[in-house]
Amino acid sequence: MKVSLQYGSDDLDIQLPEKNVTLIEPRTIRGLPDEQAAFREALENPFACQALKEQISATDTLAIVIPDGTRAMPLERILPWLMQEIDHVPAGNIVIINGTGTHRANTSDELRGMLGNSVFKKYRIINHNAQDAGSHVYVGDSLDGKPIRLEQAYVEADKRIVMGFIEPHFWAGFSGGFKGVFPAIADLDSIMHYHRASVIADPRSTWGRLEDNPTLDQVRHNGSLVSIDFLINLTLNRQKEITGFFCGEAGQAHAAGCHFARENAMVGVGQSFPIVITSNSGYPLDQNLYQTIKGISAAAQIVEDGGLILVASECRDGFPDHGRFKDVLFEEESPDAVLKRVMESPCPFHDQWQIQATALLMQRARVGMKSSLSDEDLRRAHIEPVEDLDERIRQELEILGPDARIAVLPEGPQTIPYLK
Repeated sequence: MKVSLQYGSDDLDIQLPEKNVTLIEPRTIRGLPDEQAAFREALENPFACQALKEQISATDTLAIVIPDGTRAMPLERILPWLMQEIDHVPAGNIVIINGTGTHRANTSDELRGMLGNSVFKKYRIINHNAQDAGSHVYVGDSLDGKPIRLEQAYVEADKRIVMGFIEPHFWAGFSGGFKGVFPAIADLDSIMHYHRASVIADPRSTWGRLEDNPTLDQVRHNGSLVSIDFLINLTLNRQKEITGFFCGEAGQAHAAGCHFARENAMVGVGQSFPIVITSNSGYPLDQNLYQTIKGISAAAQIVEDGGLILVASECRDGFPDHGRFKDVLFEEESPDAVLKRVMESPCPFHDQWQIQATALLMQRARVGMKSSLSDEDLRRAHIEPVEDLDERIRQELEILGPDARIAVLPEGPQTIPYLK
């Protein structure tokens, strides 16, 4: 049987046996028939607050936070519609903040493509820089008393709109909501404390969990230290079509969106698998190895201990050029050594959270990867390079036998399996 995996800007076809293959995909949800009309309706009839137009006056300064280029948010469609709804606010009163977290800044060409040329040319745009201490201001303390600092332009605005899309998240339960503020526009010290090793290692920090989740508890608390006046969240299908808008008061709008996403993107299975094949949902989600850990984590939820995870992820951007993700993976001789270094570090360091997650996954299962990364770099990152997925599957079946069970997640972390 032929299966198509989302890979880069295209699909990658693989051939699998006709038997013992389980496809794990989200429910087929059709895109909204008129996205713009549905968007306008969501702004005029939001969750638990006034319509957007009624909340923002012509004299207000307005900060709009957007997801960065590693997210599949269709900003080039939505932002022009949003600006039409608030056209009574002068362009000079509006700033768009690119919520990069600790990721690299997006280039001008990338921002033009993300936002659309008309928005890019007309409005002031800030690339958030977590390492620029001068651009952040203190807004309060975390749940355990650590100071939290956020982007100054956001804090000082009269009104604040936060945008994002909702999908299962491997620590925070789901993306979207207050994550659009924290860690998206927080300073590096705040983010490193949030991502400390003890919280990442907590089994309650996991896919789809909305209550008693120590990661999400921090996101909600820290992200609400400065009020969000209006949340704009949405869900997407495989074709990147919008399937729903969830707008208004941040807590209620996000909760409704998470319920919708859970029903459509989380799939229970009755047994684990010796082979799990996944993607990272294609571009822009699979543009580097750092982001690809999400697809590997989705597969790890149902792989047998010591089993094989095969991931197709283009990684056209290679390794991220922020933090120490690449360096620490390369410097240690095994996943055990990587994890030991993280857990024994006297204080959190940049990217240690993703390094920790990577090592934990590789302790659980073997990982092979089809990508544009060099074989040498993959091996140094403790990943088996795979040029031909069909051949690698055949080799594994020769060892396990032709009846070995195979699970496939064609859309990677857009579908999160769990053991019933």
